[in-house]
Amino acid sequence: MTAPTPRRAARVLLLDAAGRVLLFRGIDPARPDFGYWFTPGGGLDAGEEPAVGAARELAEETGLRLAPAELGPAVWRETVEFPFDGVWYRQEQDFFLVRVPAWEVDTTGFDEVERASVTGHHWWSRDELAVTTERYYPVDLPALLTRVLGGEAGC
Repeated sequence: MTAPTPRRAARVLLLDAAGRVLLFRGIDPARPDFGYWFTPGGGLDAGEEPAVGAARELAEETGLRLAPAELGPAVWRETVEFPFDGVWYRQEQDFFLVRVPAWEVDTTGFDEVERASVTGHHWWSRDELAVTTERYYPVDLPALLTRVLGGEAGC
């Protein structure tokens, strides 16, 4: 077996005033029947700090432009392994929490890969995530949101 390709990434837990988290619906081009939901964010450029990458990805994928300092510190880190388009990755990723009153998602900044693999978006409540049969990442997202938000109601 080939060693996983290392990758660093930054992701955003983008929450609206109702406490719903934004997730994108995607497919793996190598496995078009494999659909899943995921947080905004993506791979870091060489030498790019996680907050800088998270702010860049947030602008590209949602149209929301924030300075990296506005993101604050990462609220969670994880290492995951996954296949995408025939390549196996080992990704170290930092998550940042961003709250907005509301946001109209603008995907005009998507790159070619995103345009080909992202099929939609939805603002999910923790309750919806807890009962859906849809696949989403991170797999423990409802528990993560509860930890990060300190058990706040309204999600």
